[in-house]
Amino acid sequence: MPVELRHVRCFLSVARHLHFARAAEELGIAPPALTKQIQEAERLLGVRLFHRTKRSVALTAAGEAYLGEAVSALDHLARAAERAALAERGELGKIVIGYVGSAVYSGVLQATVRGFRAGHPLVEIGIEEIVMREAGALLMEGRIDIAYVRPPVPYPEGVEARTVHRDDFIVALPADSPLAASEVIAPTQLRDQSFVVPEQESGTLDVARRGRFTARVVAQPGTLADVLAHVSLGGDVAVVPRSLAQCVTVPGVAYREIAGKAVPSEVAMVYRRFERAPAVKAYLTFAAS
Repeated sequence: MPVELRHVRCFLSVARHLHFARAAEELGIAPPALTKQIQEAERLLGVRLFHRTKRSVALTAAGEAYLGEAVSALDHLARAAERAALAERGELGKIVIGYVGSAVYSGVLQATVRGFRAGHPLVEIGIEEIVMREAGALLMEGRIDIAYVRPPVPYPEGVEARTVHRDDFIVALPADSPLAASEVIAPTQLRDQSFVVPEQESGTLDVARRGRFTARVVAQPGTLADVLAHVSLGGDVAVVPRSLAQCVTVPGVAYREIAGKAVPSEVAMVYRRFERAPAVKAYLTFAAS
């Protein structure tokens, strides 16, 4: 049988007081029971820990050597218990957040992560850009814990979404396009244009529906940065979130309003419905506050 925690605590109490009766009182046990614990510890360790006489108690050389490590071990156990309690309360752990670029452009990701970190400094947060259509699978596979996306996005069973930012769409077009002479573009004016479409294609489809035409899609490169690169080369237009225009300027690209009722867009936070990790649950609670 190895030395147990009860043996260590008894040893440390005697080492602190160098008096069995006072140590027994501190531990709330009878002196004979304490003596038995020390004798058992010495037997298990194979060394004498104390020199004992009727008048005095002193640490042996082995006891002195054991003392420092025993104190350290007990400190480690106390810290382990503290960290376990922190983890249980969601104040310690790791969260991996997946995002699409427009969540960064809107500022919602930064605001939430910074606010959460301020109150949960021991929670490690990792972020990675993801392909939006893969968000649900990544969540269910446990590769990410939370995703920031632009709906509509197909989600598997067990995944939920919550709107965290509302936005609308505008048009990005080449700065030398004749359309750039107008401050507001009617959907019908885009009938003959070729479209570069981001991952979130609902804005393009809605504009085409309002203009009563079928959008001629020439590229669907993925990220908004790629979309703007295509537009900047001339000839193509794109329907993009307004938040993009507020923080990204690309040479050769002009942004214009879309006439009529705003074409809505939003950023949603996506997560597992039955989340178990306390740190992730704490983040979800904070984001909802």
